[in-house]
Amino acid sequence: TDYAASAVCGECVEITGPNGDVSVRIVDQCPECAPGDIDLSAEAFAKIADPSAGRVSISWKVVSCGVPGPIQYRFKDGANAYWTALQIRNSNNAILSVEAMKNGAYETLTRTDYDYFLDDSGLGPGPFSFRVTDVYGNVLEDPAIPLGDAQTSDGAAQFPPCP
Repeated sequence: TDYAASAVCGECVEITGPNGDVSVRIVDQCPECAPGDIDLSAEAFAKIADPSAGRVSISWKVVSCGVPGPIQYRFKDGANAYWTALQIRNSNNAILSVEAMKNGAYETLTRTDYDYFLDDSGLGPGPFSFRVTDVYGNVLEDPAIPLGDAQTSDGAAQFPPCP
């Protein structure tokens, strides 16, 4: 439920458990989780509870990821001029929307539940101009991102930390 069809994918949270705290990035959904639950890697779980404990009570809050460097544009394997899917990576904050310049105007790409932003008819051969907005309303624009099958390219900047 909290995954919200990938709307929180890429967001970072600080989790408090019986034995401590850990900050993690949300990278996928947990269909079997109840609202408020988070499925952790073994390494992250070991920082908040004894691994033999199984399920434990937690509390969590959204935090800035605090990553160095700019956001990154990751084109999905198979992406091409006629079918374009990309993911925003290395972001301080969760992404609200991605827009691409197409025919002289920005068009909003469709967010998938697997956290890629999609244009079923493709964006053309590139390079592309993208406008990315985080959940706090901050906007980044990158004017020359090259197309590449399973390729990652750096943007020019990073979002400020969340409030």
